[in-house]
Amino acid sequence: MPADGFKRVLVVDDEESIRQLLLTVLGREGLEVSLAASGAEALAALEREAIDVVLADVRMPGMSGLELLGQVQQRWPELVMIIMSAYGSVDSAIEALKQGAYDYIAKPFRPVEAVLVIRKAEERERLRRENRRLRSDLEQMQGQQVAGIVTRSPVMEQVLRTVRKLADYKTTVLIQGESGTGKELVARAIHQQGSRAKAPFVAVNCGAIPESLLESELFGHRKGAFTDATQDKKGLFAEADGGTLLLDEIGELPLSLQVKLLRVLQEEEVRRLGDARSLKIDVRVVAATVRDLHAEVQAGRFREDLFYRLNVMPLSLPALRERPEDIPPLVAHAITRHNKRLGLEVAGVSREVMKVLMVHPWPGNVRELENTIEHAMVLAEGPRIEVAHLPSRLRADGDPVERALRHGTLSIKQNSRIIEEALIRRALAQTGGNRTTAARMLEISHRALLYKIKDYGVSDL
Repeated sequence: MPADGFKRVLVVDDEESIRQLLLTVLGREGLEVSLAASGAEALAALEREAIDVVLADVRMPGMSGLELLGQVQQRWPELVMIIMSAYGSVDSAIEALKQGAYDYIAKPFRPVEAVLVIRKAEERERLRRENRRLRSDLEQMQGQQVAGIVTRSPVMEQVLRTVRKLADYKTTVLIQGESGTGKELVARAIHQQGSRAKAPFVAVNCGAIPESLLESELFGHRKGAFTDATQDKKGLFAEADGGTLLLDEIGELPLSLQVKLLRVLQEEEVRRLGDARSLKIDVRVVAATVRDLHAEVQAGRFREDLFYRLNVMPLSLPALRERPEDIPPLVAHAITRHNKRLGLEVAGVSREVMKVLMVHPWPGNVRELENTIEHAMVLAEGPRIEVAHLPSRLRADGDPVERALRHGTLSIKQNSRIIEEALIRRALAQTGGNRTTAARMLEISHRALLYKIKDYGVSDL
């Protein structure tokens, strides 16, 4: 099946009137129609021509429609076949469905019925092809996943190569990147790829805990060390002993605690509040931040000695807008995960949706993309996500005028292609893909519409 739908139809019927009727009707829809008066003629046509769908009568002299179906399935298993049956032949048509025919049309039929059943078959095959593409994408991504990180980006692949190299070493790592870029996922990957994988992975957000409690959370305390200390507390460093501790948002750590953290990193021991002795620990520390710590050092808000102690192995994660090639596999991964979690059966996204996703700046990065896909999947009414299912902030990205304005000009000449493509897509969507009716709505000739569909690559209707 061509990327933009069915092109060639083979009509097989021993009645000349039926063949000529379908030649006219389907030709008006922009389909190229070949004719065969028997099963033998049909097989010969299939040998020499690239056919997308076969429309065959179930009762014909010589080879019947059922026998032809068997031959087609054996030799061209991907070919779509639709059976035509006269009154009294319904049982044969049902048997054809059991044997793999896509559908049947009962004679006498209105011309529009033949068009509709072909368009339905076309949509089903398009969805099947999209499902195969998604499965292929997922299979391809399996080799590019580390601890749930999905990427095709050369920059991110280099990050993952570095992760694999340093995973077995106790070297301190500093991960920097915007919010939502996957800093914690990378930290988990470092932990899981190394020899500490079976030991604890402990994560703490240094900006989410009040300063008065943070020291106790990190280092622990003895019972009675302060008013509310009613029992001993190990502290997160002790909990991560033998494993990995992620200090997320390390740039939020108060200066008073930065001194104590530096001492822990240097001496590899912690002293709980209220305790007279220190405890030896074996912890691999990974720090993460959205801030530019070098700039924080220059501003006097972060200790220079702690910065260099943490920055032994720096990793910088690019924003999603800097790696748009990751958007399609991330979308496929999110759909698969949310289908399983929410009990849905969403197959994918339309090409128009993918265009919107590719131009959105994603200030919230991968996290925003994940939430967007979940939102759209819950609202989706069919097997795929359409633009109408996206949050309003993204639907504006799909507006052709908004896209045109991003070019920095109001020139009608320069932006006419964007507007024209959007109108063609909308007309085809409103007519269910009927190109003849769409051409009338657009007030252009059918031939001009076919040319523009090809020129703009409108292939998802």
